[in-house]
Amino acid sequence: MTRFLTPHAAALPSTVPFVGPETQERLQGFPFRARLGANESLFGPSPKAIAAMHAAAEEVWKYADPENHDLKQALAAHHGVTPAHIAVGGGIDGLLGLICRLTLEAGTPVVTSLGAYPTFNFHVAGFGGALTRVPYKGDHEDPQTLLDAAHKSLARLIYFANPDNPMGSVHRAEVIEDMVANLPEHSLLVLDEAYSDLAPAGTIPQIDPNHPQVIRFRTFSKGYGMAGARVGYAITNPDLATAFDKVRNHFGMGRISQIGALAALQDQPWLDQVREKIAHGRARVAEIAHQNGLQPLESATNFVTVDCGRDGDYARAVLRETVARGVFIRMPGVAPLDRCIRISLGDDAALGILEEVLPLAITAAN
Repeated sequence: MTRFLTPHAAALPSTVPFVGPETQERLQGFPFRARLGANESLFGPSPKAIAAMHAAAEEVWKYADPENHDLKQALAAHHGVTPAHIAVGGGIDGLLGLICRLTLEAGTPVVTSLGAYPTFNFHVAGFGGALTRVPYKGDHEDPQTLLDAAHKSLARLIYFANPDNPMGSVHRAEVIEDMVANLPEHSLLVLDEAYSDLAPAGTIPQIDPNHPQVIRFRTFSKGYGMAGARVGYAITNPDLATAFDKVRNHFGMGRISQIGALAALQDQPWLDQVREKIAHGRARVAEIAHQNGLQPLESATNFVTVDCGRDGDYARAVLRETVARGVFIRMPGVAPLDRCIRISLGDDAALGILEEVLPLAITAAN
């Protein structure tokens, strides 16, 4: 280990939360036939966003506007807030890293759910935070248990995703509103709403954008189909939103991504079409799961989590055999959630490959 790392950095494991499909393809020596593991949108971005990004490519010699002015203005209008309530960054992952950098010191207590989105934990560990993980309640994150743990540990951050990844479950808006009303005074709720564009009516809570203890994260990676562009944003009180300027990469946003996101936001009819395709995909994956004796869980996202009906070792075998046959999928990482596999939604062609491969994988796993 190089002698120039801090003791904390030297002690961190050299791992990342996710192994990318490209890495897996290189290791196995052949490409995936269907890419259904990273919760990307196989339906792609708006044609208007593609056209805007093509046009922007001619001026890629320019830096992006470091203030993200036009995109902030459009996001503020879309959400009924002011531009001062918006912070823009390199996907939710990048913004999670910045909020951890802004709020955590060595030993600062943080609360999350055991099995929830691991990239948040990665950033907490990177800045020396002390994580408390509470169990899910069934297939849902448990707001009350998170609040109880935050009270007990004096947590500065509470991470909560609605809809949830990796289970695809969702709480009604009033549950989240009740959680916000009962936050400990020392805690900031990090509300990850990456899948909110795809969630059913009644999911999105009404939260005062000036609330001093809530920051909401949204993305263009899911419904808008721009995962590779890396555009995310936060909605929070102006004091906290402005604080991101203290630590962000000044030219962190790519010009093409910035312009593409603006065009995507302005094409809401495309997002409506994507929602329809996702509803069809959910039904198709559920049918395929039932055909193979598996139980699909209700989903509010662009993936379906499927209960394999046994333990984590069995689900890992099903995953391994599916991947070996050219279908990229993933699964939750900890028990009891790891009894499941997780399948991103795609078009009929991609799901047709899944329908072909899954029974072979299950036979091999057995």
